Amino acid sequence: MTDKNAQPGAWPSPVSAAMIAQGGLRLSQPCIAGGNLYWLEGRASEKGRTVLMRRAQDGKVSEITAAPINVRSGAHEYGGGVYCVHENRIFFVDYARQCLCEKSGSGEARVFFESASRRLADLCFDPWRSRLVAVSEDHAGDGEAQTTLVAINIEDGSLVTLASGADFYSSPVIDADGRRLAWLEWNHPDMPWDSTTLKVAELRHGTAPLQSATAAGGNGESIFQPRWGDDDRLYFMSDRSGWWNLHRLEEDKTVPLMQEDADCGFGQWVFGMSTWGFISAKEALCCGARDGLWSLAVIDLAKRSARWLDLPFNTIEHVATAPGKAALIAASARQATAVIELNLETTAWQIVRQSVRSDIGPEWISEAVPIRYRSNGDHAHAFYYAPKNKDFDLHGRPPPLLVKCHGGPTAHADAGLDWRLQFWTSRGFAVLDVNYRGSTGFGRAYREQLLGSWGISDVDDAVNAAKYLVEQGLADADRLTISGGSAGGFTVLSALAFRDTFKAGTSLYGVSELASLLSDTHKFEARYLDRLVGPWPESSDVYKARSPLEHADNLSCPVLFLQGLKDRVVTPDQSERMVEALRRKGLPVLYISFAEEGHGFRQAENIITALEAELYFYGKIFGFAPAGIDFSQAIENLDE
Repeated sequence: MTDKNAQPGAWPSPVSAAMIAQGGLRLSQPCIAGGNLYWLEGRASEKGRTVLMRRAQDGKVSEITAAPINVRSGAHEYGGGVYCVHENRIFFVDYARQCLCEKSGSGEARVFFESASRRLADLCFDPWRSRLVAVSEDHAGDGEAQTTLVAINIEDGSLVTLASGADFYSSPVIDADGRRLAWLEWNHPDMPWDSTTLKVAELRHGTAPLQSATAAGGNGESIFQPRWGDDDRLYFMSDRSGWWNLHRLEEDKTVPLMQEDADCGFGQWVFGMSTWGFISAKEALCCGARDGLWSLAVIDLAKRSARWLDLPFNTIEHVATAPGKAALIAASARQATAVIELNLETTAWQIVRQSVRSDIGPEWISEAVPIRYRSNGDHAHAFYYAPKNKDFDLHGRPPPLLVKCHGGPTAHADAGLDWRLQFWTSRGFAVLDVNYRGSTGFGRAYREQLLGSWGISDVDDAVNAAKYLVEQGLADADRLTISGGSAGGFTVLSALAFRDTFKAGTSLYGVSELASLLSDTHKFEARYLDRLVGPWPESSDVYKARSPLEHADNLSCPVLFLQGLKDRVVTPDQSERMVEALRRKGLPVLYISFAEEGHGFRQAENIITALEAELYFYGKIFGFAPAGIDFSQAIENLDE
């Protein structure tokens, strides 16, 4: 018999960790080519393997890359831009060997380039010269990997370097006549959301390296996703106005094609990201975030104006276009992330592929409520999710609260249906997904509020968000928890070391000590902290002052650590040293490692373990027994 007065956290729920992990797909990078729709799906049920899928014009859905092929790149560690399509020819990266393959028709994939040291991404086909243009990250030598822009012949696998000298390259794109190549580049200590330079070069047969000219960008301007138009001009997103808006290059002048207080670009954490595309010679379609909520706009390229569409999506992760139609990775308040096909003439849309299939009804779904609150003299943003379970009620009691901190930290939390959050709300927790200062989707000025103050502003915003809900009677001050991964894990550990608001926390592959992160992490983020914390070694005292490990004696509450042992972004010792510090202090601590996982968990059994372990951990701390959880492990130093 169900106990209707069960403590929040102990409520039974149909939203299980197994449903989320075993049936869940990571959908990305849709593409429309030759009338067919392509996309990638990462399958936790296949140990995280990423599969290239196609829906043909007749509606038939098929798997293009069979096991064991894993379509993924190790460039920047996060990868992206791992396939491209030209007519019926498909080119992709196979992760296991970091090789380039071609597949045409129903035959086997043909390997035409393989290198033990090079990681390739951002593939762009050059049909005029029978080659692929790509970003190459070469790990052959000692020290930092060498990043270049290369061209690889698809017949004999020969490689030539097109551009070198910059620290980073991305987004190669060739004009309609095959005469010119444009790309983005940037240098340490900039990240691509700080400053990028748009370069253009004439393409000639057999000529390398290219002689390039700067077309736009640099000097504190972030350019995102360049594209050549049929009018032979370059189009791109630029944040020179303070917002990523679409611009066009006209006789060496950058001309805005929209003037919206909306971010129509992303922080380029992976290659191949897309927020816009042409839908005719006169119009383009883009997605943009306004106050953290995403929607679609049609841009009139002649009138230089945007018309926002009335569609249910509040989260859009990718836009691919063709004349009159588009493919999106999108979600709404009641629809989890899916591949969406959109008819732009009628605005009718249909789901092509769902990330999670579920018959769980709306009576179980807690919808995001955007909140804006004061945080140390400024404003911060978050999405609030109330507890919701059709069989239970709080009876006027404030619920336990889980504050979520996204990674990056230059990233953002979305409002689309995420079953991982519903896992908590359907069991009686309130959830607050914080877009702390520094998050994308709120303009450049908001993004830059974290510069020099990582570990301070983000922590303040997480703490003040929790206090705001307590003041509103929406959270129990004695049952406040905080959880986050990677950079979000750093915010968690900082909040626990330097504040006393939270009663428990979970760090998923989180940063605990900043100085060693500089030497241990990968090239892409090697100088990230120069702007977030300060230049090294001049600011060494700041690094020490901000590192939770250096102040572990301040900790006073239980902590759960979840860590992949193959993580090359935040290495396992970051968690392990913090675990030892809690052990020495005698605080309750639970450490769970995953031998085959890297930065983020991709395998179904590990995703299940991570979710259930976190709920189990809070149950032990707050004295409730979670329903339907198959996890049990002793928590060190916990007197039950």
